[in-house]
Amino acid sequence: MRYTIATLALAALIPVALPAAAQSTAAVPILPEATVLDVVATGEVSRVPDVATVRAGVVTQSPTAAAALADNASRMERVVAALRAAGVAPRDIMTANVGLSPQYRYGENQPPVITGYQASNTVSVKFRDVAKSGAVLDALVKAGANQIDGPQMAIDKPEAALDAARVEAVKRARARAALYAEAAGLRVDRIVAIGEAGEDRGNNPRPPVLYARAEMASDAQTQVLPGETNVSATVTVRFLLK
Repeated sequence: MRYTIATLALAALIPVALPAAAQSTAAVPILPEATVLDVVATGEVSRVPDVATVRAGVVTQSPTAAAALADNASRMERVVAALRAAGVAPRDIMTANVGLSPQYRYGENQPPVITGYQASNTVSVKFRDVAKSGAVLDALVKAGANQIDGPQMAIDKPEAALDAARVEAVKRARARAALYAEAAGLRVDRIVAIGEAGEDRGNNPRPPVLYARAEMASDAQTQVLPGETNVSATVTVRFLLK
């Protein structure tokens, strides 16, 4: 039978040393009649995200590159002013991208002709009050933003949630070890080593780009719903069975 989560050594083993990820590097003596069981377990807890990150910006087009940049800069000033007026701290506003590219007209059997230039400026905005982020996005569109990407939800300080997930992972490992020991006619004597194999801090992937246009804005307000995100930790635990 093939085991993918735990490996049960039913033969008598000689003394072994702890793996590098374990808490101690000293050799642990194992009795000749003992059996070693390695378990990999993941603990998971759910939390409500308290930070939303959104990319918002302005895309403009003009016949010349200078005009496209100037128009873009003017509109972007209003967007940044709207962010500050909404109470977003300067440390939570970061330029994410500035771009300028020619626009072409293509004809059959003819080289492409530049018809104008497109300028773009995007800022990454961190909202520490998720409930208010929708209203701020509406204000950005009214101020001239015509490109919005996000939100990406996250937990600002996930350490406590990660610790809870680690505790849950060890509990699951112990329960699984007891199951294997009972199936083998043995009992769990003690834990030989514990190592952390990975963690997930619960940062949700960014959704597809969403474009918005100020002239299409209505009286309806944008809502940003945090939902729940999962935080997980994976551990490897070596048990001694008798």
